[in-house]
Amino acid sequence: MIRVLVIGQGMVGTYFALGLERLKSGEMKPYGVPLADLELKYSPRDINLVASIDVDARKVNRSVYQVAREVYGFERIPSTLKHVRIYPGIELGLMRDLNVPIISLDSELPLRGCVDKLCDYYSSFRPDVILDLSTTQYAAPLQELSVLEERIRSNRIEGLVPSQLYAYAALKYAEGGRTVAYVNLIPVPLANSSAFVSAAKEVSSLILGDDAATGATPLTADILEHLKERNKFVRSIVQLNIGGNMDFLSLLDRERNLAKEHTKSSIVSDILGYEAPHYIRPTGYLKPLGDKKVVAIHIEYESFLGVTDEIFVNMRINDSPALAGYLIDLTRLAKLALERGFSGTIYEINAFYMKHPGPPGSPNLSRILAYTRLLQFIERNLIA
Repeated sequence: MIRVLVIGQGMVGTYFALGLERLKSGEMKPYGVPLADLELKYSPRDINLVASIDVDARKVNRSVYQVAREVYGFERIPSTLKHVRIYPGIELGLMRDLNVPIISLDSELPLRGCVDKLCDYYSSFRPDVILDLSTTQYAAPLQELSVLEERIRSNRIEGLVPSQLYAYAALKYAEGGRTVAYVNLIPVPLANSSAFVSAAKEVSSLILGDDAATGATPLTADILEHLKERNKFVRSIVQLNIGGNMDFLSLLDRERNLAKEHTKSSIVSDILGYEAPHYIRPTGYLKPLGDKKVVAIHIEYESFLGVTDEIFVNMRINDSPALAGYLIDLTRLAKLALERGFSGTIYEINAFYMKHPGPPGSPNLSRILAYTRLLQFIERNLIA
């Protein structure tokens, strides 16, 4: 059994919960789960969602079943989700621009009290894997955990984001003898922070991340790999993304948008070996689009004898289900890696599933190459 706790019961977390229960009951095919056909020790039936954390007052102290029905309008909701409760988390003033009613720990407790309460949650629900699906946040990488600890002691909120505290509390929880994998699906640099990776090693735990790659960015990466292998010179790259869900609304904030832009743009020089002019970022919010984002990609490149060619791609992608299927894989791989004694972070897992794969300084790969390396890693280390 793999015990999973979700941070951020938004659309992705809700699709994950619904899809997981339907997979377990045999109601649906595992399309969108990349490793569905690979025989691993654990299957979706072994994954148990034990609790969730959020700060949206419409969700806190309710069940995932209620949120799926009343907030997101889903029908045919598995009754098992009536038993999964959502608990208040940390907000630090970062969602005030989103016009969402808030219930948060930090409205009543100092930072130390918030961390202690998170540790209580973790100790009570004993998660093997924590999935961070919270709203996009901006932060610089931490080199020393002592910097974070000093801010917690002095209750200095400036410069801190919730995910740093969620991850820190997970590592404190692991000091009690339980190993845990913290999977960071948002742009906050955790697997790319030396402080968090080193601290995870010390408690035989994992930090996987950063920032899940599900839509346009993996496709752009594979197109660039194709051009590189054929020695085409890329002159320019444009990748536009417009959506209508809460994540795109949050990206109207300049700092959040910069965080996402950084993780998206890192593919260019890593794959091509040079910095081609590019514009790769979330570019807009349009509420009627809902969860189905519009993507446009344009790549101009030079071929033999100076001839210029162009690639155009237009897509509409259901944003949240694309990531929710990946969570089935990440949960199983994280648990297996813990059992096999891996700690810190694991590049081979991060390189396939993330836009900015840790550890610090690691290159981005096309997903074609990353998939092959992931399978090799699994065969060597995670399959008995």
